[in-house]
Amino acid sequence: MRMYLNDMIKVGMADLKTCKSPEVLTTLGLGSCVGVALYDPVTKISGLLHCMLPDSTQFRNNSNVAKFADSGLEELVKEMISNGANKNRLVAKIAGGAQMFAMNTSNDTLRVGERNVAAVKQKLSELNIRLLSEDCGLNYGRTVEFYSETGDYIIKSVGKPEKTI
Repeated sequence: MRMYLNDMIKVGMADLKTCKSPEVLTTLGLGSCVGVALYDPVTKISGLLHCMLPDSTQFRNNSNVAKFADSGLEELVKEMISNGANKNRLVAKIAGGAQMFAMNTSNDTLRVGERNVAAVKQKLSELNIRLLSEDCGLNYGRTVEFYSETGDYIIKSVGKPEKTI
């Protein structure tokens, strides 16, 4: 069952949303950002975080918790639990974290995608949430759709075959 974009719940950049089956979450244009889909397979309560940066503790004015991997994941888990998800059943799928500019550099500040993916994995581990699958890295953007009915995470990229993880 495919849905059209206008039937989907859109998650903006530095944003997070939750939903229940049969709703679908989508976020457009993940470059170095990471789209983290969380899922309770029993209640079919889902959440999607579109985080831009790895670590909220590096910034003084970080009122938007969804901008960061660490605070965004904590907030998403909290919202999902308040909607009836069980934290012990949550599983994750992630996509994004691309290196969008062609640079061979060891300068960490320019390797945002890689750092975002590492921060997401670290936070998932701290929260004891199992990472089921990922489509991260390389040098292209991704648009994702997360289907709360099935737990399918569909990744679309220009010039690439559609992928379900």
